[in-house]
Amino acid sequence: MKNFDYKVLHVCAQSGARVGEFTTPHGKIITPVFMPVGTQATVKSLTPRAVEETGAQILLSNTYHLYMRPGHKLVERAGGLHKFMGWNKPILTDSGGFQVFSLAKLNNITDDGVLFHSHLDGSKHFFTPELAMEIENALGADIIMAFDECSTYGASHEYAEKALDRTIKWLKRCYDTHSIPTQMLFPIVQGNMYEDLRLKSLQETVPFAKCGIAIGGLSVGEPKDLMYKIMDVMQPHYPQNMPRYLMGVGSADCLVEGVLRGIDMFDCVLPTRTARYGTAMTSKGKVSVRNATYKEDFTTLDPECDCYCCKNFTKSYLRHLINADEILGAELLSIHNITYLTRLTERMREAIFADRFGDFVEEFRKSPEYC
Repeated sequence: MKNFDYKVLHVCAQSGARVGEFTTPHGKIITPVFMPVGTQATVKSLTPRAVEETGAQILLSNTYHLYMRPGHKLVERAGGLHKFMGWNKPILTDSGGFQVFSLAKLNNITDDGVLFHSHLDGSKHFFTPELAMEIENALGADIIMAFDECSTYGASHEYAEKALDRTIKWLKRCYDTHSIPTQMLFPIVQGNMYEDLRLKSLQETVPFAKCGIAIGGLSVGEPKDLMYKIMDVMQPHYPQNMPRYLMGVGSADCLVEGVLRGIDMFDCVLPTRTARYGTAMTSKGKVSVRNATYKEDFTTLDPECDCYCCKNFTKSYLRHLINADEILGAELLSIHNITYLTRLTERMREAIFADRFGDFVEEFRKSPEYC
């Protein structure tokens, strides 16, 4: 693993939360870290320079969408995702499994793979673990995900176990297929909301984790208290010498609660998606600039924030942009929301180094930011 390394820099004496350093071929990542999502090789409305200025250390892109268009072979001919999208820091790609099961029109799921129709044009495709690895290898991200089946919230124990077993079978095939040393394969823990299945999945997944492990199938519609309960069950059983990645989580409260429960990496479309609808994450809680109350509010969006949006524009102007459907409104609020989450991870790292993360969590839970 000469291209990858993870070391714990400090463990909070008060809470057990940790700060780590994750080395990849495209640079080091200090954890805990939030990863903005660039689904189709772009963070919506933002240039790579604008994303970098938010403090983002790593981006996530989507295997399913890039397979559909422009095609992984084209990206490979372009020199891989880093060159194609002009981002020189680390990139993580998911396997496409979540989108295959949630977005496309499914035809059939077997142990061999998944037959589905494209959400774009209805064309028929058959995804296998081997194809997922082929696509991710061609895209060239630093960190790639194994192909998995994420059973839906509310699935029976019987079905959730079948999906878990299938995920382990697919993981073995991904592991046998993947061979590029400049890419780190993360296996994914599944098991739905069943404690016994989560522990079973962890036990069978850990042997395939070389420098990173992902937790999938959470934040998929279940109450947050239930998500935290499942995370509490898993926490004592995580490997200590590698980063743990909680997939698809991006609200401020979940980031703080996740770090408290041993998580190092997070991603979510939430900051950019809510920005497009006029919602900002701030030190005073959520602000919907669409509201009439901000029509003549000439104050900054968040007095605690130093991002380009907050240093230069008022709530009144942002409200005008959003209500006029101007692209700049989504751009400015996306800059702010991503900056807010990267600053939140910085604040958490500072509290961990100071051995007061437990106090930080208690204070944060009482703040308007906890939402």
